[in-house]
Amino acid sequence: MGSSSDFFEIFAAEPNSATGLSFARFMELAMYHPLAGYYTSKKRRVGRDAPADFYTATTFSPVFGELVVAAAVKLLAPANPADYVFVEIGAETYGGILRGQKHPFASYQPISLGQPFTLPEKAVVFSNELFDAQPFHRVVWRGGQWKELGVLIHGRHLREVELPAFTPELAAAADRLPKTAEENYHIDLPIRTVPILDRIIGQKWTGLFIAFDYGKFWQELAENTPAGTGRTYFEQKQGNDLLSRPGKQDLTCHICWDWLEDGLIKAGFGEPRTESQESFFVRYAEDTMAKITTDDAGKFSSRKRMLMHLMHPGNMGQKFQVLNALRK
Repeated sequence: MGSSSDFFEIFAAEPNSATGLSFARFMELAMYHPLAGYYTSKKRRVGRDAPADFYTATTFSPVFGELVVAAAVKLLAPANPADYVFVEIGAETYGGILRGQKHPFASYQPISLGQPFTLPEKAVVFSNELFDAQPFHRVVWRGGQWKELGVLIHGRHLREVELPAFTPELAAAADRLPKTAEENYHIDLPIRTVPILDRIIGQKWTGLFIAFDYGKFWQELAENTPAGTGRTYFEQKQGNDLLSRPGKQDLTCHICWDWLEDGLIKAGFGEPRTESQESFFVRYAEDTMAKITTDDAGKFSSRKRMLMHLMHPGNMGQKFQVLNALRK
Protein backbone atom coordinates (compact mmCIF):
# COMPACT_ATOMS: atom_id res chain seq x y z
CA MET A 1 0.00 0.00 0.00
CA GLY A 2 1.33 3.44 -0.90
CA SER A 3 1.69 6.34 1.50
CA SER A 4 -0.26 8.95 -0.45
CA SER A 5 -3.29 10.50 1.21
CA ASP A 6 -4.46 12.06 -2.07
CA PHE A 7 -7.68 10.33 -3.05
CA PHE A 8 -7.18 10.78 -6.79
CA GLU A 9 -3.71 9.22 -6.66
CA ILE A 10 -5.10 6.33 -4.60
CA PHE A 11 -7.98 5.80 -7.02
CA ALA A 12 -5.72 6.03 -10.09
CA ALA A 13 -3.50 3.28 -8.65
CA GLU A 14 -6.42 0.83 -8.65
CA PRO A 15 -6.55 -1.78 -11.44
CA ASN A 16 -9.05 -0.70 -14.13
CA SER A 17 -9.37 2.81 -12.69
CA ALA A 18 -9.18 4.24 -16.23
CA THR A 19 -11.98 1.98 -17.51
CA GLY A 20 -14.17 1.77 -14.43
CA LEU A 21 -14.35 0.38 -10.90
CA SER A 22 -17.62 -0.66 -9.32
CA PHE A 23 -19.31 2.07 -7.33
CA ALA A 24 -18.93 -0.14 -4.25
CA ARG A 25 -15.14 -0.15 -4.71
CA PHE A 26 -15.11 3.62 -5.21
CA MET A 27 -17.13 3.96 -2.01
CA GLU A 28 -14.76 1.63 -0.13
CA LEU A 29 -11.88 3.92 -0.99
CA ALA A 30 -13.80 7.14 -0.36
CA MET A 31 -15.20 6.02 2.98
CA TYR A 32 -12.73 3.55 4.48
CA HIS A 33 -9.28 3.91 2.91
CA PRO A 34 -6.88 4.20 5.89
CA LEU A 35 -5.22 7.36 4.53
CA ALA A 36 -7.98 9.10 2.58
CA GLY A 37 -11.28 7.65 3.78
CA TYR A 38 -14.10 9.70 5.20
CA TYR A 39 -14.67 7.41 8.18
CA THR A 40 -10.96 6.99 8.92
CA SER A 41 -10.20 10.72 9.05
CA LYS A 42 -10.09 12.81 12.21
CA LYS A 43 -12.81 15.06 10.83
CA ARG A 44 -15.81 15.74 13.09
CA ARG A 45 -18.61 14.02 11.22
CA VAL A 46 -21.50 13.89 13.68
CA GLY A 47 -23.09 16.98 15.20
CA ARG A 48 -25.87 19.49 14.70
CA ASP A 49 -23.77 22.32 13.28
CA ALA A 50 -21.15 22.85 10.58
CA PRO A 51 -18.45 21.69 10.06
CA ALA A 52 -20.07 18.38 11.10
CA ASP A 53 -21.86 16.81 8.14
CA PHE A 54 -24.90 15.16 9.70
CA TYR A 55 -26.51 14.30 12.99
CA THR A 56 -27.93 11.03 14.24
CA ALA A 57 -30.21 9.99 17.08
CA THR A 58 -27.12 9.61 19.27
CA THR A 59 -26.68 13.38 19.00
CA PHE A 60 -29.72 13.62 21.26
CA SER A 61 -28.24 11.75 24.18
CA PRO A 62 -28.88 10.97 26.96
CA VAL A 63 -32.57 10.95 25.99
CA PHE A 64 -32.07 8.59 23.04
CA GLY A 65 -30.19 6.12 25.23
CA GLU A 66 -32.88 6.24 27.92
CA LEU A 67 -35.59 5.46 25.37
CA VAL A 68 -33.60 2.60 23.84
CA VAL A 69 -32.97 1.08 27.30
CA ALA A 70 -36.66 1.30 28.21
CA ALA A 71 -37.68 -0.32 24.93
CA ALA A 72 -35.10 -3.10 25.25
CA VAL A 73 -36.24 -3.94 28.78
CA LYS A 74 -39.86 -4.15 27.66
CA LEU A 75 -38.99 -6.30 24.64
CA LEU A 76 -36.96 -8.71 26.80
CA ALA A 77 -39.70 -9.09 29.43
CA PRO A 78 -40.25 -11.23 31.38
CA ALA A 79 -36.50 -11.96 31.16
CA ASN A 80 -34.24 -10.08 33.58
CA PRO A 81 -32.12 -7.44 31.75
CA ALA A 82 -29.37 -8.01 34.34
CA ASP A 83 -28.72 -11.35 32.62
CA TYR A 84 -27.85 -9.63 29.31
CA VAL A 85 -24.89 -7.63 28.04
CA PHE A 86 -25.85 -4.55 26.03
CA VAL A 87 -23.62 -4.59 22.93
CA GLU A 88 -23.51 -1.58 20.63
CA ILE A 89 -21.99 -2.17 17.19
CA GLY A 90 -21.12 0.92 15.18
CA ALA A 91 -19.17 2.17 12.18
CA GLU A 92 -17.60 4.86 14.35
CA THR A 93 -14.94 4.12 16.95
CA TYR A 94 -16.14 6.62 19.52
CA GLY A 95 -19.34 7.61 21.29
CA GLY A 96 -21.84 5.08 22.54
CA ILE A 97 -25.41 5.67 23.70
CA LEU A 98 -24.90 4.24 27.21
CA ARG A 99 -21.46 5.64 27.91
CA GLY A 100 -21.60 7.23 31.34
CA GLN A 101 -25.27 6.30 31.84
CA LYS A 102 -26.87 4.05 34.42
CA HIS A 103 -28.51 0.98 32.93
CA PRO A 104 -30.03 -2.32 34.11
CA PHE A 105 -27.85 -4.66 32.04
CA ALA A 106 -25.01 -6.89 33.19
CA SER A 107 -22.55 -4.65 31.34
CA TYR A 108 -22.18 -2.35 28.35
CA GLN A 109 -19.87 -3.22 25.47
CA PRO A 110 -19.39 -0.79 22.54
CA ILE A 111 -17.73 -2.36 19.49
CA SER A 112 -16.40 -0.82 16.29
CA LEU A 113 -17.37 -2.83 13.23
CA GLY A 114 -13.73 -2.89 12.16
CA GLN A 115 -12.75 -4.92 15.22
CA PRO A 116 -13.01 -8.69 15.52
CA PHE A 117 -15.64 -9.44 18.12
CA THR A 118 -17.30 -12.32 19.91
CA LEU A 119 -20.76 -11.69 21.27
CA PRO A 120 -21.71 -12.82 24.79
CA GLU A 121 -24.05 -15.75 25.29
CA LYS A 122 -26.94 -13.45 26.25
CA ALA A 123 -27.02 -10.06 24.61
CA VAL A 124 -28.98 -7.05 23.47
CA VAL A 125 -27.26 -6.24 20.17
CA PHE A 126 -27.95 -2.64 19.20
CA SER A 127 -26.88 -0.54 16.22
CA ASN A 128 -27.68 2.96 15.02
CA GLU A 129 -27.05 3.75 11.34
CA LEU A 130 -24.65 0.85 11.00
CA PHE A 131 -26.08 -0.75 7.89
CA ASP A 132 -26.45 2.40 5.79
CA ALA A 133 -22.72 3.06 6.23
CA GLN A 134 -21.76 0.10 4.02
CA PRO A 135 -20.59 0.44 0.38
CA PHE A 136 -23.32 -0.21 -2.17
CA HIS A 137 -23.58 -1.11 -5.85
CA ARG A 138 -25.51 0.89 -8.44
CA VAL A 139 -27.43 -0.42 -11.44
CA VAL A 140 -29.54 1.18 -14.17
CA TRP A 141 -32.05 -0.33 -16.62
CA ARG A 142 -31.03 0.61 -20.16
CA GLY A 143 -31.75 -1.02 -23.48
CA GLY A 144 -33.74 -3.85 -21.97
CA GLN A 145 -31.21 -4.95 -19.36
CA TRP A 146 -29.59 -3.99 -16.08
CA LYS A 147 -26.19 -2.32 -16.35
CA GLU A 148 -23.85 -1.91 -13.41
CA LEU A 149 -22.62 1.64 -12.92
CA GLY A 150 -19.02 2.26 -12.05
CA VAL A 151 -16.57 5.11 -11.65
CA LEU A 152 -13.53 5.93 -13.77
CA ILE A 153 -10.84 8.56 -13.48
CA HIS A 154 -9.47 10.89 -16.15
CA GLY A 155 -6.76 13.13 -14.79
CA ARG A 156 -8.25 14.38 -11.54
CA HIS A 157 -11.82 14.06 -12.72
CA LEU A 158 -14.18 11.22 -11.76
CA ARG A 159 -17.17 10.26 -13.86
CA GLU A 160 -19.84 7.59 -13.95
CA VAL A 161 -19.58 4.82 -16.53
CA GLU A 162 -21.50 1.67 -17.47
CA LEU A 163 -19.39 -1.40 -16.74
CA PRO A 164 -19.21 -4.07 -19.50
CA ALA A 165 -20.42 -6.78 -17.11
CA PHE A 166 -21.51 -7.21 -13.50
CA THR A 167 -18.68 -7.39 -11.01
CA PRO A 168 -18.56 -10.78 -9.21
CA GLU A 169 -20.12 -9.42 -6.02
CA LEU A 170 -23.11 -8.02 -7.87
CA ALA A 171 -23.40 -11.05 -10.16
CA ALA A 172 -23.84 -13.23 -7.07
CA ALA A 173 -26.81 -11.11 -6.03
CA ALA A 174 -28.26 -10.41 -9.49
CA ASP A 175 -31.27 -12.66 -8.88
CA ARG A 176 -32.57 -9.97 -6.51
CA LEU A 177 -33.08 -7.56 -9.42
CA PRO A 178 -36.51 -7.11 -11.07
CA LYS A 179 -36.97 -8.83 -14.44
CA THR A 180 -37.81 -5.52 -16.08
CA ALA A 181 -38.05 -1.80 -15.30
CA GLU A 182 -38.70 1.59 -16.83
CA GLU A 183 -35.90 2.95 -19.00
CA ASN A 184 -33.19 4.67 -16.94
CA TYR A 185 -34.54 3.30 -13.63
CA HIS A 186 -31.77 3.31 -11.00
CA ILE A 187 -31.42 1.01 -8.00
CA ASP A 188 -28.80 1.45 -5.32
CA LEU A 189 -28.17 -2.04 -3.96
CA PRO A 190 -27.01 -2.31 -0.32
CA ILE A 191 -25.98 -5.96 -0.71
CA ARG A 192 -23.12 -5.68 1.79
CA THR A 193 -25.62 -5.25 4.60
CA VAL A 194 -26.37 -8.98 4.37
CA PRO A 195 -22.86 -10.25 5.28
CA ILE A 196 -22.67 -7.63 8.05
CA LEU A 197 -25.91 -9.00 9.49
CA ASP A 198 -24.66 -12.58 9.10
CA ARG A 199 -21.48 -11.70 10.98
CA ILE A 200 -23.61 -10.54 13.90
CA ILE A 201 -26.42 -13.09 14.03
CA GLY A 202 -24.33 -16.00 12.81
CA GLN A 203 -22.70 -16.15 16.23
CA LYS A 204 -24.31 -18.27 18.95
CA TRP A 205 -26.12 -15.90 21.27
CA THR A 206 -29.67 -15.40 22.44
CA GLY A 207 -31.47 -12.17 23.18
CA LEU A 208 -32.60 -9.06 21.36
CA PHE A 209 -31.47 -7.65 18.01
CA ILE A 210 -32.39 -4.01 17.50
CA ALA A 211 -31.28 -1.80 14.61
CA PHE A 212 -32.09 1.86 13.98
CA ASP A 213 -31.54 2.95 10.40
CA TYR A 214 -33.26 4.38 7.36
CA GLY A 215 -34.43 2.09 4.63
CA LYS A 216 -37.27 0.91 2.46
CA PHE A 217 -38.84 -2.40 1.60
CA TRP A 218 -37.78 -3.99 -1.68
CA GLN A 219 -40.97 -3.24 -3.61
CA GLU A 220 -40.50 0.49 -3.04
CA LEU A 221 -36.81 0.37 -3.98
CA ALA A 222 -37.60 -1.61 -7.13
CA GLU A 223 -40.67 0.34 -8.26
CA ASN A 224 -40.97 3.76 -6.60
CA THR A 225 -37.47 5.29 -6.45
CA PRO A 226 -36.48 5.75 -10.12
CA ALA A 227 -33.44 7.91 -9.30
CA GLY A 228 -32.14 5.48 -6.66
CA THR A 229 -31.60 6.44 -3.03
CA GLY A 230 -27.87 7.24 -2.98
CA ARG A 231 -27.06 10.65 -1.53
CA THR A 232 -24.38 12.70 0.17
CA TYR A 233 -24.15 14.71 3.38
CA PHE A 234 -21.73 17.59 3.72
CA GLU A 235 -21.90 20.32 6.36
CA GLN A 236 -25.55 19.54 7.16
CA LYS A 237 -26.65 19.63 3.51
CA GLN A 238 -27.98 16.66 1.55
CA GLY A 239 -26.86 16.31 -2.06
CA ASN A 240 -26.93 13.90 -4.98
CA ASP A 241 -23.49 14.40 -6.58
CA LEU A 242 -22.04 11.12 -5.36
CA LEU A 243 -18.62 11.67 -6.97
CA SER A 244 -17.86 15.10 -5.55
CA ARG A 245 -15.51 15.59 -2.58
CA PRO A 246 -14.36 11.93 -2.40
CA GLY A 247 -13.23 11.16 1.13
CA LYS A 248 -14.61 14.47 2.39
CA GLN A 249 -18.35 13.80 2.51
CA ASP A 250 -20.70 11.08 3.68
CA LEU A 251 -22.11 8.65 1.12
CA THR A 252 -25.15 6.52 1.89
CA CYS A 253 -28.27 4.88 0.50
CA HIS A 254 -31.43 3.34 1.94
CA ILE A 255 -31.03 -0.20 3.19
CA CYS A 256 -33.49 -2.97 2.28
CA TRP A 257 -35.49 -4.09 5.30
CA ASP A 258 -36.75 -7.29 3.63
CA TRP A 259 -33.22 -8.66 3.35
CA LEU A 260 -32.49 -8.09 7.02
CA GLU A 261 -35.83 -9.52 8.15
CA ASP A 262 -35.26 -12.63 6.02
CA GLY A 263 -31.80 -13.07 7.53
CA LEU A 264 -33.12 -12.87 11.07
CA ILE A 265 -35.83 -15.47 10.40
CA LYS A 266 -33.31 -17.86 8.83
CA ALA A 267 -31.05 -17.45 11.90
CA GLY A 268 -33.79 -18.59 14.26
CA PHE A 269 -35.19 -15.28 15.48
CA GLY A 270 -38.87 -14.82 16.12
CA GLU A 271 -41.03 -12.71 13.82
CA PRO A 272 -39.11 -9.47 13.07
CA ARG A 273 -40.88 -6.12 13.27
CA THR A 274 -39.91 -2.99 11.35
CA GLU A 275 -41.65 0.28 12.16
CA SER A 276 -40.97 4.00 12.32
CA GLN A 277 -38.82 5.35 15.14
CA GLU A 278 -41.84 7.29 16.38
CA SER A 279 -44.06 4.20 16.47
CA PHE A 280 -41.34 2.09 18.10
CA PHE A 281 -40.82 4.44 21.02
CA VAL A 282 -44.56 5.00 21.52
CA ARG A 283 -45.02 1.23 21.65
CA TYR A 284 -42.08 0.31 23.89
CA ALA A 285 -40.90 3.42 25.76
CA GLU A 286 -44.14 5.26 26.55
CA ASP A 287 -43.52 5.50 30.32
CA THR A 288 -40.04 7.00 29.84
CA MET A 289 -41.39 9.55 27.38
CA ALA A 290 -44.13 10.51 29.83
CA LYS A 291 -41.57 10.99 32.60
CA ILE A 292 -39.41 13.24 30.42
CA THR A 293 -42.50 15.28 29.55
CA THR A 294 -43.71 15.70 33.13
CA ASP A 295 -40.38 16.10 34.96
CA ASP A 296 -40.04 19.72 33.83
CA ALA A 297 -43.71 20.63 33.75
CA GLY A 298 -44.28 24.09 32.35
CA LYS A 299 -40.76 24.29 30.90
CA PHE A 300 -39.47 23.60 27.41
CA SER A 301 -36.30 21.92 28.65
CA SER A 302 -33.42 20.59 26.56
CA ARG A 303 -34.64 17.05 27.30
CA LYS A 304 -38.08 17.87 25.93
CA ARG A 305 -36.48 19.37 22.82
CA MET A 306 -34.44 16.20 22.35
CA LEU A 307 -37.53 14.06 22.72
CA MET A 308 -39.47 16.18 20.23
CA HIS A 309 -36.70 15.91 17.66
CA LEU A 310 -36.51 12.15 18.05
CA MET A 311 -40.28 11.70 17.82
CA HIS A 312 -41.65 14.39 15.52
CA PRO A 313 -42.67 13.03 12.10
CA GLY A 314 -41.06 16.03 10.42
CA ASN A 315 -37.73 15.40 12.11
CA MET A 316 -36.49 11.89 12.93
CA GLY A 317 -39.73 10.19 13.94
CA GLN A 318 -40.65 9.00 10.44
CA LYS A 319 -37.30 9.38 8.68
CA PHE A 320 -35.82 6.50 10.64
CA GLN A 321 -37.10 2.99 11.17
CA VAL A 322 -36.37 0.35 13.80
CA LEU A 323 -36.02 -3.39 13.23
CA ASN A 324 -36.20 -5.70 16.22
CA ALA A 325 -36.38 -9.43 16.77
CA LEU A 326 -35.85 -11.83 19.66
CA ARG A 327 -33.99 -15.14 19.66
CA LYS A 328 -34.61 -17.42 22.64
